[in-house]
Amino acid sequence: MIRITYVTITYNAAKVLQRTLDTVLAQDYPNIEHLIIDGASTDDTLKIVDEYIARSNAAENGHQIQVSSEPDKGIYDAMNKGLRSMTGDYVCYLNAGDFLPAADTANRIAQQVAANGGTPAVLYGDTDIVDGKGRFLHHRRLAPPEDLTWKSFRQGMLVCHQAFYARTDFAIATPYDMQYRYSADVDWCIRVMKAAAKENVPMLNLHMVVANYTQEGQTTLHHRESLWERYRVMERHYGRVQTFLLHCWFAVRSLLKH
Repeated sequence: MIRITYVTITYNAAKVLQRTLDTVLAQDYPNIEHLIIDGASTDDTLKIVDEYIARSNAAENGHQIQVSSEPDKGIYDAMNKGLRSMTGDYVCYLNAGDFLPAADTANRIAQQVAANGGTPAVLYGDTDIVDGKGRFLHHRRLAPPEDLTWKSFRQGMLVCHQAFYARTDFAIATPYDMQYRYSADVDWCIRVMKAAAKENVPMLNLHMVVANYTQEGQTTLHHRESLWERYRVMERHYGRVQTFLLHCWFAVRSLLKH
């Protein structure tokens, strides 16, 4: 059975981290590695992590937990540190505040891979949106297609980063591009899928909710910069003209809906 690596990036995340750790701890699948990459938090984040390790050891659930805490150059630098440390067959980034929907999530994923009879390049599923207290709000508006390809993201990020399990050989060979400050995750997913297509390795639709994503505010401190950077990512992979025409269509479609 596959070994799954969950990577959680933290920095002063004490207010939201507990539910993330609790859902990994609750997984009844033993072959789990959990990497916690902390950016030298000054709140109670590391205390919560220490308690989590003690509870996991007491549970004897077979999970292996590794923690590092040091200053970094931002979230994507921390994610690259995770890539360099993982030992699993697949990696999923489960950020502080986000969580797995059920205690058998990892087990069901592993069973599907076993039943598939191979090792797909990417395992992908659906996402539910939750509020700040972890309560269900709605299914994510963008849903994964039946057959995902790297070209699918022309229509937007159809698979949430937390619902994207990359085979680690592809993941490690495709580090996050540090030129991006806000959208390197979109670029990373596309490049992983491009590499899979080049080697003709299929991807597997899990047909299940695999992540609960905490709803963010509509206006963030760097919202405009994030949108512009994502546009640059789209230009890089799909071309300037096609990206421009697609975004014109997105704008028209939005106006027609209103």
